[in-house]
Amino acid sequence: MSKRICLITGATSGIGKATAYELSKKNYELILIGRNEEKCKKVVNELNRKNTSSDVKYYVTDISLIKEVKKLCERLKNDYQRIDVLINNAGARFLQHQLTSEGIELTLATNHLGHFVLTNELLPLLKNSDDARIINVSSAAHGGGKGLIENISDSSSYDGRLQYSNSKLANVLFTYELAERLSNHKIGVFAVDPGGVATNFARNNGLKFWIKHLVYYLLKRQLITPKQAAQTIVYLANSIEVKGQTAKYFFDMKEKKSSQLSYDKSLQKNLWEMSEELVKGIK
Repeated sequence: MSKRICLITGATSGIGKATAYELSKKNYELILIGRNEEKCKKVVNELNRKNTSSDVKYYVTDISLIKEVKKLCERLKNDYQRIDVLINNAGARFLQHQLTSEGIELTLATNHLGHFVLTNELLPLLKNSDDARIINVSSAAHGGGKGLIENISDSSSYDGRLQYSNSKLANVLFTYELAERLSNHKIGVFAVDPGGVATNFARNNGLKFWIKHLVYYLLKRQLITPKQAAQTIVYLANSIEVKGQTAKYFFDMKEKKSSQLSYDKSLQKNLWEMSEELVKGIK
């Protein structure tokens, strides 16, 4: 019996790295995506040391750049016949307004648009699996989303916290719309809140921003380790219990309701159409 093949974005640290470790122990063939080659190599070496039978490969790609994502997908289509699990994990918060070199606001590009392209481009490989699963890593912060995420070009109207929440809402909207579009295929599509994790907020956002979010989680919910946060993702990737299910939101290995706004059919459709238009403009 062949190993199941799993691709993980944002795999060089935090939840993504912990997920890779856990799935390696379950005999998965892993495809790790990261922006930094040295970090990718380090994770691969660590996996090989901990599990001598591990089967892992990495690709260096900046998920926020659509051209890079498309090139990655072409390479993957050449290298693989199928993918069984796609874990769209890469994400970040940005206090300051930034645009990518392709003119896309960085939160939108990193947390949603890159994964929108990655997922759609890899559907042919996912359809070759007899039990494919797509797992979009969202957050409880999606409940603070106010509507459709925008490609904000003007820094004066940028609110980093709201843009992040809207990007996490986009993860859930995308999950439900994608599940609807794949209803005739054996592909389960899930969104997950991994829980409040102490990760590298300060690297992108400065100490003040990081402290605000740390205090929020200390007050609202218990902080957990990346390994603990990975458990629900691993469950959705591997458990027979969710086979045949789709369009579900999970927290702590249990299905739960996402925000009321996330079930808005018009928002789901509008996000999809907006994403297609943004991608179309990047040659």
